Amino acid sequence: MLRMLLVSILLMNLLAINSGQAYQSNVNDSTNTKTKSDDNNKPLRIAVAANFTPVLKVLLKDFTRQTGIKTQVISGASGAMFLQIKYGAPFDMFLSADSRRPKELEQAGYALKGSRKTYAIGQLALYSSSNNSNANSLGQLSLEEELAVDQLRKPPARFAIANPDTAPYGKAAKEALTHLGLWQLYESRLIKGINIGQTFAQLRSKAVTRGIVANSQLVLNNLSGVIIPSNYHQAIEQQLIIIRSSKQQTAAEKLSHFLLSAQSQNRIVSYGYAQTQLVNNANKKLSELTAK
Repeated sequence: MLRMLLVSILLMNLLAINSGQAYQSNVNDSTNTKTKSDDNNKPLRIAVAANFTPVLKVLLKDFTRQTGIKTQVISGASGAMFLQIKYGAPFDMFLSADSRRPKELEQAGYALKGSRKTYAIGQLALYSSSNNSNANSLGQLSLEEELAVDQLRKPPARFAIANPDTAPYGKAAKEALTHLGLWQLYESRLIKGINIGQTFAQLRSKAVTRGIVANSQLVLNNLSGVIIPSNYHQAIEQQLIIIRSSKQQTAAEKLSHFLLSAQSQNRIVSYGYAQTQLVNNANKKLSELTAK
């Protein structure tokens, strides 16, 4: 009798353990499914340089319509977002205004391997908000080098550029002025914006009447200026990366392919950027040689 009682108690304990394990398994499965579902419902968070933000917002309308992927754009200075990523900001992609910061993030292990791509080549333009009719007439003359030099050799009392220490377009503006031997003449007259977006806002508001901006800003706002020749400064090679810790890597890869597609690249060029195909081909060739 005692033996039968002990067997019954043992069976009951085994059933209780199995039931508990099954319940815990169901809870875990439910939690995992919920987590995956939550990740899929979150928008793709894109940290983007100020100069490219208006263009990206236009392109994302088609991207979302084609893929159904929701997006969230976080715009700012490339240097500031670079630091935010290093301190764990929950971005899925980073579209920088330069190539240095994406490369550094890649080398430090923050970027998904093989995701660094050139999505745009920026162009500088000299703009005068006090006399845009003159800028329009300049725009019809092919904007040759002599034109840029002639305009830049007549510095106003105040001149706007983005901060050369933190903003890629500011760095390129300083390089152009240095190339012409004009940096010392301009240095004391400079009004420096945090990024190229702030510099353009200063010129649009006429707080400053002349300065160097991104050509894309002029194109998007139906304004004209004098394009500064690209051989006056290092190429403004704008690169993107996918953040390695992102839970949205598949969606991010789709956006990367979308931005690099021929159709998107043609639209990007139409907004005032230069052609990127040659740069991407060179980068691909370099990667292949490095791998061998």
